[in-house]
Amino acid sequence: MMTGQEVVSVYEAMVGITDQMLAAAGTGDWDRLAQLEMQCAACVRQLKDNGDGQPLAGQERVRKVDAIRRMLAADRQIRDLTQPWMAKLSAMINNKGTERRLARAYGI
Repeated sequence: MMTGQEVVSVYEAMVGITDQMLAAAGTGDWDRLAQLEMQCAACVRQLKDNGDGQPLAGQERVRKVDAIRRMLAADRQIRDLTQPWMAKLSAMINNKGTERRLARAYGI
């Protein structure tokens, strides 16, 4: 079981990771973004496995809430940056699929 301070430290580490994710998305460094997403997921697993369910009080609670708000704000910005890229990637994949289906249908 993690102490309240340890829980808050993990949340604050996740803020640092999401800030790095935002920077990676801003530069179009998709490989780095994926690596950082895995790091963030590892933090989430750590919280789940070690009891983030305990209620926090006082300053620890304030720090946790602030960390969550900061992560949500960064996540919103990341989505704004990645959605156009994802749409372009989806269009490219769909075009390749169409090309393959036409090639098979017409023996090209």
